[in-house]
Amino acid sequence: MRIDLHTHSTASDGTDTPAELVRNAAAAGLDVVALTDHDTVGGYEEAAGALPEGLTLVTGAELSCRLGGVSLHMLAYLFDPAEPELARERELVRDDRVPRAKGMVAKLRELGVPVTWERVAEIAGDGAVGRPHVATAMVEAGVVESVSDAFSSEWLANGGRAYVEKHELDPFEAVRLVKGAGGVAVFAHPLAVKRGECVPESAIEELAAAGLDGIEVDHMDHDEPTRARLRAIAAEHGLLTTGSSDYHGSRKTCRLGEYTTDPEVYAEIVRRAALAPREAPPYDGVRGRLR
Repeated sequence: MRIDLHTHSTASDGTDTPAELVRNAAAAGLDVVALTDHDTVGGYEEAAGALPEGLTLVTGAELSCRLGGVSLHMLAYLFDPAEPELARERELVRDDRVPRAKGMVAKLRELGVPVTWERVAEIAGDGAVGRPHVATAMVEAGVVESVSDAFSSEWLANGGRAYVEKHELDPFEAVRLVKGAGGVAVFAHPLAVKRGECVPESAIEELAAAGLDGIEVDHMDHDEPTRARLRAIAAEHGLLTTGSSDYHGSRKTCRLGEYTTDPEVYAEIVRRAALAPREAPPYDGVRGRLR
């Protein structure tokens, strides 16, 4: 089986529509694909309606989180999209995306970059607007050569000159909500230092103690020594290890199925979701602070 558990469509910041994404996943020889758009499941219905025979579609979302001033992403799988607590938090994050993107455009214009909010909104279309849409406008304006180049400290990276913060979940709260919605939580690309500052390894240990299920290891932003370190961390703390493309269509260079998840790990994700309670445990408000 070939399993890719991290992809994006036009429902957030990918360039494939949800229908195109599942057709392309089948063409790439995948057996299982998770649609993990940022803070939304808005593309799932279209993807499910266009699902080719033989391809399994996994419910997913990539949740925006922040810990100690550092942004991170939490992949949520096989949760109930209608569960009210998690749905409410996803909506809060999405509502903050427009003012945040407008703020980045304003900062870029102050820096002499000829981008407009109207063009960014046009690029985003019906998707959840985010930094990749701003970055695409910067490429069109000839300021940077690629979307990846825009994610630097000079421009849009965390703490960069044109960076603007947005509403983000405490990752401990995210784990609690995902589990309470019957899902499985996996920390996305936890040591992708090229994206900006990462949380310390001690955060992974504390998240594991709080119920985190796994960490994404095989990812384009992790080199081989980083992957080896993450596998050691996972083994030490009993975490699952996943691999995936983080596919965004033509917006990034990664290909569907470029990295994949072991079938035994996927089977364990499905098993855990099937056994998960459908009510979030109480949040004590303490676990989100690092010792």
